[in-house]
Order: sequence, then C-alpha cells, then structure tokens
Amino acid sequence: MANYTMADVKRLREQTAAGMMDCKKALEETDGDFEKAVEYLRIKGLKGVTKREGRSASNGLVTVRLEEGNGRGTLLELNCETDFVAKGERFQQLAAELLAHAAATGPAEIPALLASQFPESGKTVQEFVDEANATLGEKIELRRFAVLSGGYVAAYLHKTSPDLPAQVGVLVQLDKENVEVAKDVAQHIAAFAPTYLSRASVPAEVVENERRLAEETSREEGKPEAALPKIVEGRVNGFFKENVVVEQAFAKDPKKTVQKVLDEAAVTLEAFARFRVGA
Repeated sequence: MANYTMADVKRLREQTAAGMMDCKKALEETDGDFEKAVEYLRIKGLKGVTKREGRSASNGLVTVRLEEGNGRGTLLELNCETDFVAKGERFQQLAAELLAHAAATGPAEIPALLASQFPESGKTVQEFVDEANATLGEKIELRRFAVLSGGYVAAYLHKTSPDLPAQVGVLVQLDKENVEVAKDVAQHIAAFAPTYLSRASVPAEVVENERRLAEETSREEGKPEAALPKIVEGRVNGFFKENVVVEQAFAKDPKKTVQKVLDEAAVTLEAFARFRVGA
C-alpha cells in the first residue's frame, strides 16, 4: 500500500516541476519521504542532464535589476523548455538569484559569468544551472545578460501573456535623469525592436550589404540606370529608419522621430539593450 497521497504527488510536482509519473515513482522509491523524494528526482535529473543538452530551451523569462540610484542596470534572460516551468516559483527564484549574482560581479560575457562562483557555496554558476536542470527536469539555459551604467538607467518589462513572466525586457541609458522620456523610449524599443543606436553604430559591412541588395533589387525591378544611385540611397535610408532607434517614428507620436523626442527633452540616448525570450 502506497504511503503517500495524491496531495503529496501534487506538492512534489509543484516544487520540482517533474512529471506526474516521475513524482509517483520518487515517492514510492523513498517510502513516501518527501525530502528524500526531492533528492531522488535531483539525482535522477543529474543523470539526465546531458540528454537534455540537445533539447530546445525556447521559453523562459527576462528580468531586470536597477541600482545605485538608477546609475546602473542589469538585464538577464533565462530559458527553459516549457511555459509550465517558466511560470513556476522555483524557476523565477533561480532567475532572481542569477540576476543578483550577475549584477554583483559584473562579468564581461556569458562564459565569465558561468565560470564565476557564488561566494556562499563556492559553486560556479554553471554548476548552479546544472542543478536546476536536474531539479526542474528541463534544459535550463542562461542565455544572455547586459549591463548599462553611467548617466540615468531605466528599465521596462513587458508580458506577452498575463499568466507568464515578462518575455520582453529593455534597458535604456540617458545622459541625465528624465523619468518620463526614459519610460517612453524604453516602451518604444520594446515594441519596435531597433537593432542599432545610431547610424554610426551600424557596421560598415552591414551598410554595404544593404546598399548591394538595394541596387540588385532595383535592377531586377527594371529601374532606369540613371536613377539607380538615388533609388539605392533612398532604400538604404529606409533601412536606417527601420533599424536605428533614433531614426524610427516614435511609438506615441509617429509624426516625430525618437531623436526629435530626445531633442525636445534635451537628453541623449547613450545606450540600450533589448531581449525577447527565444528571439
């Protein structure tokens, strides 16, 4: 006779995000001891971590931390396989711990962050993520993070579904404080997904490729040879207006560019970062 109840199975599933049958087996194997069942699932999960490496972690969340009087901000994306895990308390707590560590250590890139150690436990971030793989029963991936500091840093998080954590996150850095403009520009970036800050920040090879494509397209369309230079430049300018944030039509007032809004407020957008889960 089983010495556990369906309530125990439900509780174990909620805590570990493991499958129903796995939870039942864990409780059976541990004679109904809840803590031992958690350990059983963790050990079983650790054995299967390598099998999960090839699976897709396209769900998850974006989270943000602001500090030092809005002088610094950290944006982080943590991925998992299913929305069931993404909206779970354990996954969100994991993201919060990783975010706090990234903000405290300020590594330059993901490999450095994964190799860094938590001072309390001595575990590396990679080991911490591997344990989450085991406990949650899914591939968990710390995909990327960004840190902006200096001037005035603001953030915006957007939920694409009310029952899920934020799927889009934005950091913006202005040269000086302006709460309203920072919020408006961050929301604009969340909605319009610009790639570059300014024309100067677009790599020369990207511009050259756009120019080549514009010329080939114009020739394919049979445009007059004499008109090609003007047509090509017009299409390259269109690329800038679509992909450079300060040249985009402002979300709240399409008659103005983002640059116009910044100029009217006498502030400069110095940097931005935008993450969308899985994108």
